[in-house]
Amino acid sequence: MSRVPLLPERPRPLIFAHRGCSSLAPENTMAAFRKARETGAGGIELDVHAAADGSLIVAHDDTFKRTAPAGNNGGGRPLEELTYGEIKRIDVGSFFAPAFSAERPPLLEEALEEFCPALYIDIELKSRKIKNDPLPDLLAKKLKVLGPRIACALTVSSFNPFCLAAFKKSWGRERGALPPVASAVFYCAGAEVQFLFRHGAGSFIAACDYLKPRHDQAHAWRRALAALEGRPLVPWTVDDPALARRLLDRPCAGIITNRPQDIVPAVNA
Repeated sequence: MSRVPLLPERPRPLIFAHRGCSSLAPENTMAAFRKARETGAGGIELDVHAAADGSLIVAHDDTFKRTAPAGNNGGGRPLEELTYGEIKRIDVGSFFAPAFSAERPPLLEEALEEFCPALYIDIELKSRKIKNDPLPDLLAKKLKVLGPRIACALTVSSFNPFCLAAFKKSWGRERGALPPVASAVFYCAGAEVQFLFRHGAGSFIAACDYLKPRHDQAHAWRRALAALEGRPLVPWTVDDPALARRLLDRPCAGIITNRPQDIVPAVNA
């Protein structure tokens, strides 16, 4: 099967700042993405939900309970039930430090317009649905509007292979002259992942182009199999410089890290 190359024009190793530089600023905020850029990371990884009005919101959890004050978290309701008008008033910075109290959940297009194509960006689709999910179509239409800005600068990934497969179908229909986008499944052996998908089997449902195992599952046999399949590995979440060097020497195409301020100088030394 022909694979879409993983960001072939970008220098190796690929370093994705996990939810931005989430060790120095609140995750999935413009402040975290700017910090990542300051560290010299080549890319960022961010998470996207579809809001009730079709807006694409950068946030990780299903609700804002963890990242916003109890009195300003959308009532604890699922993000998909909130409109952007409600979401844009939510403080997602104070939980990290008072200095970030002005941070609000960004729209995906805000992040792409500021950081793309200077940085490459991995968009993780956050969805629990097997079918009839609006998120894949909404993302494909948004990327088409952004046009050449996103060419050769994006990857799309998810723990949910059904959502990822739906996006690939939508993007194939919408993209016109824009290039295909490399896609990947996240996976790990944790209880939060369905048993069948804990070792990367979702890649066959999504026909994805590369794999994103948790770093402790980037075993020698997995790397060998990935090479045979033509699927690069990009492990997560790698915050130890020595581990980063070992994984990249094995080799992996890149890593995802909360601490690009430590990893970038270590792997470039």
